[in-house]
Parts: sequence; structure tokens; C-alpha cells
Amino acid sequence: MRGAKSAKWVAIAAVVALGVTACGGGDDSGSDSKAAVDPNGTFTVESGEPQNPLQPANTMESYGSIVIKSLFTGLVDYDSSGKIVMMNAQSVDTKDSKTYTVKLKSGWKFHDGTPVTAESYVKAWNWAANPANKQTNSFWFSDIAGYDQVAPASGKSKATELSGLKVVDDSTFTITLSKAIPYFVYKLGYEVFSPLPESFYKDPAAAGQKPVGNGPYQFVSWDHKKAITVKKYAGYEGSNAAKNGGVVFKNYSTPETAYEDLKSGNLDVITQVAPKDLPVYKQDLGDRAVDQPYSAIQTIAPAFYSKQWKDIDPKVIQGLSMAIDRDTITKTVLQGTREPATGWVAKGVLGFQPNAAGDVTKYDPAKAKALIKEGGGVPGNSITIQYNTDGGHKEWVEAVCNSITNATGVKCAGDAKADFQADLQARDAHEVKSLYRSGWVLDFPMNANFIRDLFGSKSDGNQSGFSNKTIDSEIAAADGAATLDESVKKYQEIEKQLPNYMPSIPLWYYKVNAGYSEKVSGVKFAQDGDPILTGVQVKK
Repeated sequence: MRGAKSAKWVAIAAVVALGVTACGGGDDSGSDSKAAVDPNGTFTVESGEPQNPLQPANTMESYGSIVIKSLFTGLVDYDSSGKIVMMNAQSVDTKDSKTYTVKLKSGWKFHDGTPVTAESYVKAWNWAANPANKQTNSFWFSDIAGYDQVAPASGKSKATELSGLKVVDDSTFTITLSKAIPYFVYKLGYEVFSPLPESFYKDPAAAGQKPVGNGPYQFVSWDHKKAITVKKYAGYEGSNAAKNGGVVFKNYSTPETAYEDLKSGNLDVITQVAPKDLPVYKQDLGDRAVDQPYSAIQTIAPAFYSKQWKDIDPKVIQGLSMAIDRDTITKTVLQGTREPATGWVAKGVLGFQPNAAGDVTKYDPAKAKALIKEGGGVPGNSITIQYNTDGGHKEWVEAVCNSITNATGVKCAGDAKADFQADLQARDAHEVKSLYRSGWVLDFPMNANFIRDLFGSKSDGNQSGFSNKTIDSEIAAADGAATLDESVKKYQEIEKQLPNYMPSIPLWYYKVNAGYSEKVSGVKFAQDGDPILTGVQVKK
């Protein structure tokens, strides 16, 4: 989410549901197990308006990703331990980490009744990689041979199809990379690699408004800025078939409003409790309150393309980081629901290492002030932090600003955007005035997703304009490692070097602080912080 999960940008504290097969499932426990359930009952989930049309390669934020994940099922997924789980793929094999042979399971169909074939994947990926189609996650296909011809760094495209994709037969295709990448199969779990039906190409724009997928749920309607409705797909062949009749993703302007609706029975699942309600939500909800870690991190990123931060000495950013009292803010403003970050990679993924950032995430006002002075000072001695007001961020942004100002004298204020769409649009248009809130959740459970996909110069998830030739070179070396373990270790070494460059300021690791109504049971949350929709059961 993408970008790269994009990967995927975190609106509040949730993004796409990975591991729907083995991370939850939705088995009942306690008194819920005795309640009668309606297999065709529907339920509501708190959400917001997706930034882009609902096309698998055009989503890099949480509101769109959770819907895409419900409508499409790709080749693989992961369980809670990071183990690959085959979904639409029967197998994904390689002997050299460069050429992969994919065999599909038989019987799978799109929601329009047409079969899912090898061509469904190859054609979809070629379309998404083509810059003419303006997909936000097109760079995710850059590992495949021929991408430099389809989407050259400069000049016109010299090809419309990736030379590394070949259809062998209806159920088999091969993927040849431009160079060996030992973790490539993990990347295939991201929804950008979903298949598309033939009907999509007749009118891609219309398909983005009424998507036809191959997942556990089928699209019903999209009432813009109000709700998206999906229903259970009866012909679904996957192991994670829905235990309910469908989902309504309801838009909310603030998490506070969603929480009030949850308490009054007008909403069934809330994905994140606002700071204001954190002190009371466990008392309010009892055993329907959720409190668990997941693999996401909150950071603040400078807009390196701006006049203020262009060519800035990293010591200045180090100083700002050391001026933030993470311990106090997480314990008070965030009620202990976050854990101070000590690096750039989220917990729970391959390659996580404690204290990767060294001293730069430790609160030290004297050192902070000294570093800023050594680095030449903050231009204008004033900063702003852009954030979306519909995500429950106002309180902690103000606390971070107060901490920075009290420690260093640098003026700091929040730059509020009306909603997550407006926040993302400002980032995309390079209109961020100073710094911005940059939450990131795993697209696949490995440290590369938090380094390459955020700090690589050409990565789709890199919205700050950070670019460093040394880091790019070391990313390439990590990708070219002989084994997965070696690649993970090389990325760990890159992370340890990031304090010298400060591509962003790590703040804290996320936790799911959520809840659900008395109408539903079996509500569990996956490693990416999203509710496992297919496992939810609706009581009669």
C-alpha cells in the first residue's frame, strides 16, 4: 500500500488486508460462538473516498486498497509468519531468481463469468506498466525485463509489452526479470499484480468505476464520498471465501464521528480509534475492543523538492528528530497505543532490527539545537507539517510541533488538509510547503518494502523527492544478492546508514486500536492493520 503498497499510504492506521488466508479467518470464540449467524448478512466498515479509480495498479492509499483487495485475488499471499501462501497460483517456481514459472489453479473465473487465464495476468501487467495508462504503481513492474523499453527514463516508449512476460498456455506464464531478485515472489502478493478481465480494456475508465475482479467479493455500487458496496461472490474458488454476504465501506469525515456511530450501532467495524477516544474505548467496548500491533510506521518527510529542504544538511533533520519527545507523546497524547520508532522499517517484517537509527530518534534538546546550528539552521526558522484532518492526526501533530519549538526555538505548525484525498493530491502535485505526515504499511513482509519502495529515487512510493546515488547503488546491490537472507542483511545495512541522509524522521510504530459492534463476530485484523473482511460473521 503499495507503493507501495505502494505501496500504500496510511490514512489513519490501516491499509490493505494481507494474509486473509492464514492471518485470521474469523473463527468465533467465547459467547459469540453460540450466536446464530446469517451467511448472507452484510456489515459496514469505516472508510473514506479512494483517491483514484478502482484499478489494481492505480491505488497507493488505504481507502482504495481495502476495496481492491476485496475484489481481486492475486497469485500469492502471506501468512502471519511471512510464509508464502498460494492463492490463484498453483505454483511459482524459479531455479535462478531471475526466471519464474507461474502455473494457475483451474476453475477460477472473473465476476463476469469469464475464465482467469495466464493472458489475464500478462495483459494486465503490460497495460499497467505502460506510462500512457498513467497508473500510479507502474514502477512496480520495473524489475521485469523490457520495462526500460516500455517506460524509458527519457524519450518515447519503444515497446508496448514487457519482453519478460510470456504466455505458455492458458494456465502457465513465465516472468523473466532484468536481473535476479531473490524476494520477487513476495512482491507478487501486492494487488498491483492482479489479473484483469478482457472487458476491462474496452473502457478502462468505466472499469475503474465499476471494477470486475476475481476476488471473494463482487462490486455492487460506488456512491462517491458516501459508500462503496460489495457482495459475496458465489463462484469464488479461493480458500478465503466470505463468511458473510457483503460489505459496505462507509465514508467518514473524522474517526470521532465513526466511533460515535459504532457505539450507537450505526457502524459495525471501525479501523482506528481517534486520540480523543483512546482513553475510553476499551471501557466502552469491552471484549469488542481491539488492541494489537501491526506492520506500519509513522514518519515525517521533508519535501526535498522545495526551496526550504533542497540541498539541506542532514544534520538539520537529525536535530529536528532529536527535538521530538516520542516517549511522552506516545504515552500521553496517544495513550500508549504507539511505540516510539528506532528505525525506518516496521516491526513484524523480515529484516526488522531495533535501534537502526542510532541516536537520532532519542530525545535530546541540547543535541537537537546543536545539530540544527551545525547544519546551518532551518531555513526561515519555521516549519509546517501537512496532515489530513479526517485521520485523527491533529493532536499528535500539535504535540510534535510543541516539542520541536520548546527544544529548539524553531517555529512549527500543522498544515491541515480537509481529507486524505486532498493530502495525497498535494503530495502528488509537489505542493507540500515544508514537511508532511508519511505513514507506511507493508505491501510485502520484508524490509526492502520500507527502504527501496520509499527511498529509491524512481520508486512510486517516493513522494518526497529524496534522491541519493549511494543509496540507489546499495539498493541495487541488495536486490542482486544471491539469496533472500543475503538481500535482507544488505537492506539492514542500508537502514543503518539512513541516519547519515535522513530521508524522513521516524516517529512511532503503529498498533490497531479498533472495535466492532454487537452485530458481528469473528472480527480479526491482519498484519497490515486491516480487518479480515472474509472472516467476519453477521449475527441473525
